[in-house]
Amino acid sequence: MKDFRLFMFIYLCTFISCGNAQNKQNAEYNWDAKMKDMGLMDVCFWEPSIQSYLVYTTGDNFTGKPLYNSRLTKAWLHPRAVKMLIRAQDILRKERPDLFILIYDAARPIEVQRTMAEWAEKTNNEYYVADPAVGGGLHNYGMAVDVTLVDEKGEWLPMGTPFDFFGPEAHTDKEDDLLKRRRLTPSEYKNRKLLRRIMEEAGFTSIASEWWHFNACSREEAKEKYLLIDR
Repeated sequence: MKDFRLFMFIYLCTFISCGNAQNKQNAEYNWDAKMKDMGLMDVCFWEPSIQSYLVYTTGDNFTGKPLYNSRLTKAWLHPRAVKMLIRAQDILRKERPDLFILIYDAARPIEVQRTMAEWAEKTNNEYYVADPAVGGGLHNYGMAVDVTLVDEKGEWLPMGTPFDFFGPEAHTDKEDDLLKRRRLTPSEYKNRKLLRRIMEEAGFTSIASEWWHFNACSREEAKEKYLLIDR
């Protein structure tokens, strides 16, 4: 019995040590270096007038906790998507030199997508989170970006809902009705239309459920041509 207790003590110490080492490895994994090695580009380096506030480095998101570690600090995208986003910024600046694009989220590791999916399943919000079991979404290939518009003071233009709002008020296919029912103000409606127009003119496509989300290609094309962001 004495030998058994000693064995269990050693086993538990080893298990805890290995678990702590794994957690530390996860916390310190250098996603910035990984994405650079994959050929993704730091958007704000190539176009400094585009701003970023990476929401998932903070707890200011739908899960209520930071999802990116301290070594994912930049808005990375595939070069094709970077070129398109710079084009959108150029279109905006010619029409409204007082406004700028701000990035909420860009390339996203698939392991973060798994965490999001677990949260969504627990809260019955699966509709809003791409399933990592079937390859995730275009963020996981560096081919989607979440954006809004800001003014010269860095103030976010009103869009009717915050980022990561799960509900019909965030849907792009309900905006006319929302305006009629005064769930969107004329200013919010106009801002959404402006954002979507410049992004679509640059080659992005929008989706029905999130006014902030834009795709640079189809999911099928991404799976065929681009690398999944994984370790």
